[in-house]
Amino acid sequence: MADTALQRKNMVESQIRPSDVTDRRITAAMMAVPRERFLPQALTSLAYSDESLTIAPGRELLPPRVIAKLIQLAEFDETDTVLVISEAGYAAAVVAQFTAKVVALLPDEEDATRAKDAFSALGITNAVAVSGALESGWSAEAPYNVVLIEGGIERIPDGIKTQVRENGRIVAIATDESIGRAVVFHKKADLFSRRDDFQAAALPLEGFRQPRPAFVF
Repeated sequence: MADTALQRKNMVESQIRPSDVTDRRITAAMMAVPRERFLPQALTSLAYSDESLTIAPGRELLPPRVIAKLIQLAEFDETDTVLVISEAGYAAAVVAQFTAKVVALLPDEEDATRAKDAFSALGITNAVAVSGALESGWSAEAPYNVVLIEGGIERIPDGIKTQVRENGRIVAIATDESIGRAVVFHKKADLFSRRDDFQAAALPLEGFRQPRPAFVF
């Protein structure tokens, strides 16, 4: 059996720290949370790879270093209520280590059940996993201090915007240009200002793509 604790340590030392992730809460959490528990069985052997993992057609789990940098960009506070829009639930487990409450929104019930089981096995009591249309967010626990979108976006649906608390923020990877960039949207007086940060590639999540004009022959 692979020594997953050693794999996590190697991931942090060789992927996370060299990527300018200086928040010790993040490195400690990623050292503690077993990433393989949030993956389909066929992918568990690749849990600590430094590449994106294809979970299903058109769906991917971002590399650990990108997830870590997105989490650092969000600048979480220990009192924050957080929505993590996710493909696997791993980032939600990491964020739950140093925030008050986390809702992990996943695209289907199988993913949500896997995340629920992982939260329970790991003793994570301040995170819940739910399933539904990602672009709808999860209004039942809104408003959120932070919405972390674990993937690419070409647009932010209005339903997500309304679930962000005043002075809250949305963190994601904007893929609306040729080069993807991690971005933070800060909400003030119902308006959002955008700040770009590091370069990152990501597939746009379902429901966050910009509508394309229909082809006419």
